[in-house]
Amino acid sequence: MEGKEKNIRKRVFNIVEIGSGGDLPSVIFDRLIVIAIFVNLFVTVAQTFEQMEPYMPVLNAVEFITILIFVVEYILRVWTADYLYPEERNKLRGRLKFILSVYGLIDLFAIIPYFLPFVFPAGAVAFRIFRVIRILRLFRINSRYDAFNVITSVLIEKKNQLISSMTMILILMLASSLCMYSLEHDAQPDQFKNAFSGIWWSVSTLLTVGYGDIYPVTVAGKIMAIIISFLGVGMVAVPTGIISAGFVEQYTEMKVMGEPIEDSGLKYVTSRIKKDSGWVGLRIKEIHFMPDMIPLMVVRNKEKLPADPELELLEDDLVVIAVNSLS
Repeated sequence: MEGKEKNIRKRVFNIVEIGSGGDLPSVIFDRLIVIAIFVNLFVTVAQTFEQMEPYMPVLNAVEFITILIFVVEYILRVWTADYLYPEERNKLRGRLKFILSVYGLIDLFAIIPYFLPFVFPAGAVAFRIFRVIRILRLFRINSRYDAFNVITSVLIEKKNQLISSMTMILILMLASSLCMYSLEHDAQPDQFKNAFSGIWWSVSTLLTVGYGDIYPVTVAGKIMAIIISFLGVGMVAVPTGIISAGFVEQYTEMKVMGEPIEDSGLKYVTSRIKKDSGWVGLRIKEIHFMPDMIPLMVVRNKEKLPADPELELLEDDLVVIAVNSLS
């Protein structure tokens, strides 16, 4: 009985994960969820129009159906989460890891706003703000299509550079706000009352928003504003350049996969580790590759690991191998 349940859970896991062309139930489930996301978002927007009042019962019924689909999907994902994290030997730890993951929290927060008014009817008005969280359902599409996953991959890989650039922007923002407060407080104390007023001005200036509700009137303040404006254009361009470079790197990497590299005679191939392949549990150094094959890295749960000789392979790992096509 336990083996049968394990097989059922494994099959359910394969269905709720990204659909492949060879697995019709998985593809159908995948498309059903995507359709449900857009239908639910349409209903959420339509409910804000007074003209839709006569159709509100129909919209509420459609919303309930889509929410029910999301609830069933969430339960299935929690039930099979141990297959998503094969390195976790304990089922409970694997499920908890999924619940606390980014996509797990998005799935949960996409469902909760619908039920809050029923649990706390007296505070239904206050909980309306949680309806905005429903738009997070759109991020579920990221987990199903590689084109959307590129965005997440770029942000993760460039997080250190982005954090550094944002830190520089915050430092410049604080310094400019204090300078402007010192220069403009005596001239217009009603506008630059404190350092926070200077921060509001520096944000609108550095980020090139330019609301115009607070502006310098003294000569020194105007000169400082010119300098800060120039610095702001350059500082805001830094994270933009980092993200742009990350996109170029990601798409270049995706493009060269499986294509020969000019002049080198090398091409990249990938191999998915299956349960019956005989590689599960083996270290890379224990695998006998052909002389013209060099393991480069292992992709595990969207994390890229160097192909260290001591790295133990797990089921569903993706091994990236360089092959000399000229040999």
